[in-house]
This record gives sequence, structure tokens and C-alpha cells, in this order.
Amino acid sequence: MKHLVRTSKNLGHAIREARKAKNLTQKELASMSGVWQETISKIENGSGGTKLETLFDLIAALDLEIMVTERSKGASDGLEDIF
Repeated sequence: MKHLVRTSKNLGHAIREARKAKNLTQKELASMSGVWQETISKIENGSGGTKLETLFDLIAALDLEIMVTERSKGASDGLEDIF
């Protein structure tokens, strides 16, 4: 599973998809990661302002990793993804 992440909304979608792929509820992911269920809900809905440490706790619990590369010149989903 690969997701292009350029916004907090993109990251929230990727986390939601990974959680669902593992058949986990937000409550189960909260228990695994030590992150409040309410926080997971906010992240999955694209709310900004989340600490990096919190995001890394979720990413680790979902057995994911982040790879940073140069921005591609391909098509984007919307103008907000460009900036």
C-alpha cells in the first residue's frame, strides 16, 4: 500500500486506510499505540496540529514507514496538494 502524502488530509486518509486494512477499530488502534481514540479520529479527518511523536506512534503501531523523496511532477488531486 502506497499513498502520496502532501497534506494532513492525505496523511489522515493513509492512516485510516492502513487501520482498516488491518481490520482495526480506532479504539483498538488507540490501545495499541497509546494515542487517544479522539486524536486518531481527528488525524483521520485531516485535522492539523498533531505532534510528530503522535503520528510516529500511530505509524509504528500500524507497521508503516515514511519515505521522503523529491516532489513528483505528476498529476495531483487538487490545487491544495501542489503547495
